[in-house]
Amino acid sequence: MAATTHTVSNQVPPLVGYDVFAADRALTEAVERHLAPELLDGAWNELTELGRSAGSAQAREWGALANEYPPKLRTHDRYGHRIDEVEFHPAYHRLLGHAVGARLTDAWGRPGGHVRRAAGFLVWTQAEAGHGCPLSMTHAAVPALRTDPVLAAEWEPRLTSSVYERELRPAAQKAGVLFGMGMTEKQGGTDVRSNTTRAEPLSADGEYLLTGHKWFCSAPMSDGFLVLAQAPGGLTCFLLPRVLPDGTRNVFAIQRLKDKLGNRSNASSEVEFDGTWARRVGEEGRGVRTIIEMVAASRLDCVTGSAALMRQAVAQAVHHCTYRSAFGGVLIEKPLMRNVLADLALESEAATVLALRLAAAYDAGTEAEAAFLRIAVPTAKYWVTKRCTPMVGEALECLGGNGYVEESGMPRLLREAPLNSIWEGSGNVQALDVLRALQREPQVLNAFLQEVGRARGADHRLDGAIKGMLTELADLNGIEARARRLVERMALVLQGSLLVRWAPPEVADAFCASRLGGDWGAAFGTLPHSLDLASIVERARPVAH
Repeated sequence: MAATTHTVSNQVPPLVGYDVFAADRALTEAVERHLAPELLDGAWNELTELGRSAGSAQAREWGALANEYPPKLRTHDRYGHRIDEVEFHPAYHRLLGHAVGARLTDAWGRPGGHVRRAAGFLVWTQAEAGHGCPLSMTHAAVPALRTDPVLAAEWEPRLTSSVYERELRPAAQKAGVLFGMGMTEKQGGTDVRSNTTRAEPLSADGEYLLTGHKWFCSAPMSDGFLVLAQAPGGLTCFLLPRVLPDGTRNVFAIQRLKDKLGNRSNASSEVEFDGTWARRVGEEGRGVRTIIEMVAASRLDCVTGSAALMRQAVAQAVHHCTYRSAFGGVLIEKPLMRNVLADLALESEAATVLALRLAAAYDAGTEAEAAFLRIAVPTAKYWVTKRCTPMVGEALECLGGNGYVEESGMPRLLREAPLNSIWEGSGNVQALDVLRALQREPQVLNAFLQEVGRARGADHRLDGAIKGMLTELADLNGIEARARRLVERMALVLQGSLLVRWAPPEVADAFCASRLGGDWGAAFGTLPHSLDLASIVERARPVAH
């Protein structure tokens, strides 16, 4: 075969060897905005190091291998003993170990910890998303455990440790631990109050034996789990250690691993409890109230994780179009492709700005910010995670057939994209949670309106959208059936207000014109042609630093 037929030209170099953090202007600006000046140098050094690692060829290879060789369940050893262990490819452990070492499970105990962790989570998730589950669960377990000061004192230092120890042994013998969660069951799913797992109290105060089945149990090789079970006093939260203090394995029978659409590197499991020892967290009958702070924190990670997928998809699309030529010029200079890329970049930046604003509210720790989070987290969880799948799909299309091939990495992003919309409560759950907050906690609406009101008067389209949202809120007729419509409006108004205050004028103008002003089509790439699309695309380009 003639060698000339295999001359390679007009192919795009891989997007590797760059700083994922420094190349993301929306993210770097958010970190500068939300962190106190005295924290910036330390945070910048941490995030730059993590960004270079995330953009390296090595991390890209780890991500590919962790998904090409998914976890395997080993129920028994060679002698027939039940061991219930999950075997991961070494690349998975490298990813997870690097993340723990970068303090992605440590937000609650250091100044600016939530903003620093959210930025790091957004950066490192772009290397590979599946190992984010144990990171998220471990981070989110802290506020639930704080309802019991004794348990918090025992477990929190290990949960927030920067040491990754993969072996199963008593937690007291480990410098760092990971947590998972088991809430849902076959018969109820999201309706956890229908759970049937039983908790029988022992003579020792706070100790129980659990019997039942969990339909979804996250991160089964973790050191501990927060689970819900029916105690004599009602649905209750429990801490279930994987290994007991005496070194014996707790009864934790992994029945199977879920065969999922995406998230292939992560082991989601079904588990059986049969006389499984656990310690009560909080009071009997208050299980949902106890675990709800864990759910809220992991919901924010769903927002941040989706923002990470969106950013990586945009980076890949803009990078491809910067180098790929067609019809007499590079794609990025073609007016229609520029429109598509700018539209994708708007969606990505709006998600990033919102995620970091929520993280900053956690760091503030005030009652007003807590009220804002109560309504803003489910609102953001609903909208940002919903936007992820169509956005990543459009970004994949920018690469054409190359994007549909596994080697590009885009199919893995697309398979991952729907996940965060489902985890920690799907779209309807989030929308109904917003309604519940509005009806039961009047202060949350005041906090939300105060936040969006900070940008009032700066853009007439935003002002009109706020007015329309208030009209929607005032009409209670058929409110449940309209919940998605209402929450979508709230999310767009919130994103618009943040961009008007903090984004460059061309970004805020384009967002308000399209998302709030109605000058937009039903697909990406339908922005008004008169906008400064070139500047928006250039801002999103992942330039090497």
